[in-house]
Amino acid sequence: MGVSIFGLAWRSLLNRKISALLTVTAIALSVALFLGVEKARNAAKSGFDNTISGTELIVGAPSGQINLVLYSVFRLGNATAEISWQAYEALDAREDVAWTIPISLGDNHRGYRVMGTNLNYFEHYKYGQRQDLAFADGREFDDLFDAVIGAEVAKSLGYELGTPIIITHGLGASGFNDHDDRPFRVVGILRPTGTPVDQTIHVSLEAITAIHVGWETGTRNPLVDTISEETIRGFDLTPRTVTAVFVGLKNRATVLRTRRAINTNKTEPLLAIIPGQALAELWQVMSTAERVLLAISAFVIAVGLVSILTSILTSLNERRREMSILRATGARPGHIFALLIAESTFLGLIGAILGALLIQLILLIAAPILTAQYGIALMGTGPGLVDLYTIGAVTLAALILGIWPAVTALRRSLADGLTVKV
Repeated sequence: MGVSIFGLAWRSLLNRKISALLTVTAIALSVALFLGVEKARNAAKSGFDNTISGTELIVGAPSGQINLVLYSVFRLGNATAEISWQAYEALDAREDVAWTIPISLGDNHRGYRVMGTNLNYFEHYKYGQRQDLAFADGREFDDLFDAVIGAEVAKSLGYELGTPIIITHGLGASGFNDHDDRPFRVVGILRPTGTPVDQTIHVSLEAITAIHVGWETGTRNPLVDTISEETIRGFDLTPRTVTAVFVGLKNRATVLRTRRAINTNKTEPLLAIIPGQALAELWQVMSTAERVLLAISAFVIAVGLVSILTSILTSLNERRREMSILRATGARPGHIFALLIAESTFLGLIGAILGALLIQLILLIAAPILTAQYGIALMGTGPGLVDLYTIGAVTLAALILGIWPAVTALRRSLADGLTVKV
């Protein structure tokens, strides 16, 4: 034979373009689904783990450690209760505590959460590999109605330094519940972090108290319009409560003892959690769903591989004359066998490679959307060993599946002459 087995197999596939294209598409989609689930799972977990670092404890009202980490770190959901300012001061005064970051949540601006905090936030809050928050422009808040916004807020809303911001009471849509009598001014824009910080508007704790003057009943008191900004600035704006507190310890080795002391506090019920343990528990809850998704994805790949078998087997009857001619032109039985194996392997290899490329394209498009909407940075989603292992496994499986039609074709070519039997 003047043409190599691989060249002949490639020409044969080109001669059956429609069938080959459908088979390759099925393999590509199944591989893309499998790799997508695996990459998204690992990247999301990595993103979650990197959202907060260098914080030994998170303290809030008792509501379960998963709920506490979700609303305090990821701004998802709401606190069922808050802790008193007196409890925060006692916590901050502990000898084993190096620093604290109180936060107050509950309001929003055009769907972005507003968080009240103090200047410790910009000094001590870290993410990723203990990376500090940094400013792309501007500075920390200084005046009562200053605001520092995350990178995604600035980008999506087109805000810059000096832009006025009207905060909405609660998490509902803007309108009747707007604090439009107390507008804020953007004085700082943080650099992107790939965490929920990017979707947060930061103001001082005193500012949170100030905009809620006249909202003590939960709704706006019409008389609040008669209170001037100068008058409010003269009030004692010390918060009565905070939503949660991030705590850094002088000695990380004391974290368990400190957590136990806080959790057994007799003055006020408190819940102190270790962020890493809370995230581990969260992923443990999600592990069943992860396994189900991976199992479904693997099953889809199996279905895609079966399509190779079906495609080649269904075409054998139409190719009996082809096989007989090949035998008549000098092809040995081993050549016929190798031809079908090569075709099956080509289909699996091309489909797997295209599937790996497809999921990279999808993740490239989806990554900024996930970061913008949920504050989850899909890190480490580029081509890696999992892609190579998957492509290799699918190609090997396709080769093995090709044995059946190869044996069938070999037997028929030996039995048939130059005349097709029907």
